[in-house]
Amino acid sequence: MKLSTKGRYGLRAIIDLARYAETEPVSISSIAARQEISERYLEQLVGLMKKAGLVKSIRGAGGGYVLARDMKDISVGDVLRALEGSLEPVKCAAFYTQDGCMASDGCVTKYVWQKINDNINRTVDEIKLDELVLESRRVNPQGECANPQCNK
Repeated sequence: MKLSTKGRYGLRAIIDLARYAETEPVSISSIAARQEISERYLEQLVGLMKKAGLVKSIRGAGGGYVLARDMKDISVGDVLRALEGSLEPVKCAAFYTQDGCMASDGCVTKYVWQKINDNINRTVDEIKLDELVLESRRVNPQGECANPQCNK
């Protein structure tokens, strides 16, 4: 499984949002500045996460985005699936559906792909956003940003 920038940037963005939106909504521009992600691209990612019920928007003065659920109830898997779709390592890993490979019944490597798929999904579903926010605070206690746009 190789994640695209959607998954990588989106995960960074929602960790940032969870960290900074505990007291008030966070703007796209402040997340974009701290994470050094294009605002335009970030809007697309946040839109996908909003559609998946992970974030919600607050309108008006002082508006922005907040988490739609408690951060302990949002997994990395929730975020990645909202942004990337299925996390299967190869297309034939769709073994739980009828859309798998035509040769899947006699495929020896299917076992390998199933094991990889199961382990990936279990791992990303076990890691919750609250754990990543704690890690974010540990590695960057002040939450400082070198980008001058962060203070806007």
